[in-house]
Amino acid sequence: MPVTAKRWKTAFEPYRAKTIEPLGSSTAAEREALLRACDYNLFRIPAEKIVIDLLTDSGTSALSAEQTAGLARGDESYAGSRSWTRLESAVRDLTDMREIIPVHQGRGAEHLLFSEFGGEGKRIVSNGLFDTTRANILASGAEPFDVPVLESLAFERSDPFKGNIDTLSLEAELRQHPERIPLVVMTVTNNSVGGQPVSIRNLRDTSEICRHYKVPFFLDACRFAENAALIRLREPGAHGRTAEDIARETFQLADGCWISAKKDGLSSIGGVIALRDEDLASRLRERLVTVEGYPSYGGLAGRDLESIAIGFTEVLDPRYLEHRIGQLERFAEALRAAGAPIVERPGGHAVFVDAARVFPDLPVDLHPAATLACEAFRSGGVRGVAISAPLPRRRPGSAESARMEWVRFAVPRRAYSQSHLDYVAEVVGDILSRSAGIPGLRRLDGFEHVNHFGARLEPAR
Repeated sequence: MPVTAKRWKTAFEPYRAKTIEPLGSSTAAEREALLRACDYNLFRIPAEKIVIDLLTDSGTSALSAEQTAGLARGDESYAGSRSWTRLESAVRDLTDMREIIPVHQGRGAEHLLFSEFGGEGKRIVSNGLFDTTRANILASGAEPFDVPVLESLAFERSDPFKGNIDTLSLEAELRQHPERIPLVVMTVTNNSVGGQPVSIRNLRDTSEICRHYKVPFFLDACRFAENAALIRLREPGAHGRTAEDIARETFQLADGCWISAKKDGLSSIGGVIALRDEDLASRLRERLVTVEGYPSYGGLAGRDLESIAIGFTEVLDPRYLEHRIGQLERFAEALRAAGAPIVERPGGHAVFVDAARVFPDLPVDLHPAATLACEAFRSGGVRGVAISAPLPRRRPGSAESARMEWVRFAVPRRAYSQSHLDYVAEVVGDILSRSAGIPGLRRLDGFEHVNHFGARLEPAR
């Protein structure tokens, strides 16, 4: 009798635990006292008091057995390290770009690049710049300018590629201000509008527009593998391709990129810049020496170079990506079942809860997002991050820019099980059941451009 493959209903992690770390623990009374002591800023809460930590997916991945072995193999030579050679080879193979520059993390790459491309009177156009990218552009004197597609403003819609750039707006900008725009950036996935993916068609169209206007096209590619996996699942004609093949095409469409290895490098620290322009690479390496380190280590230990080289290979494993995207879908479904209004559809790294809909009667100056994030910690020891900012574009027919009042629950890679995420959904559901009695938070002060890192808050009553 022929054997037929059966599709089982139960999803499970494509790995097993080899080394474990105990979860943090705290009582409700301890968490209440910590919130007061830390001015209701969850970045200041000691990690050992967090039960489930979904503050960020950056640098929080679990290392594989091969990466752990790589840490022991790391070559710590100041120059010409074998570990650097392995990383350079891995990134060249992935991106098809020859000029590879290591950096300590993504914002180190941003600082170098916008010291070169920024400056007074310049405008950097993007589908959605991450907050540190925006801050580095502003620090250079240039203007960050986002033109995401209008679908990204419809939080409840399930369009497949709400991370796309509006190519009509992009072309209008390039036509009207060609001398002002030194660079176009595509962020994949688009964290600024809810972690939404960018389609391969949108990447191709943007690349063609930039070539026509002779403007460099760069990727902020920190979640390149998750974006490729979502293209494979959602874009017509892509299902027969592998995520690796799609990722390679993504990089081939660009003139350069930077990648935070703390995301899809599956590593604790690090990043890279990859370029086709040899002269630009030479200028950036000269800057690198003064702020990051020698060009064969870029502020990183040899052990980290090894980890990143291995991570860039492991992240494109089909079983890993199937589980990663499926885990986010299951987390989103658990939140929906708990009644949480989420930003649809979930992308590849986080689920965003719309705090403005959780607290419809709280005005913006009482910070619905921070209120929900703090209540999740107070109630269940869960840490997410509050995102409160104007949307980059006005909704059609609206005179004012809408705001994001979201709590992002970012899921570390290969770290938490489904039961951990089901617990988070249960905590959020409990908050929803008593949301009318929860007061807002009033801002005392904070940082100018990356406010959530330094905000100080207090209860409104």
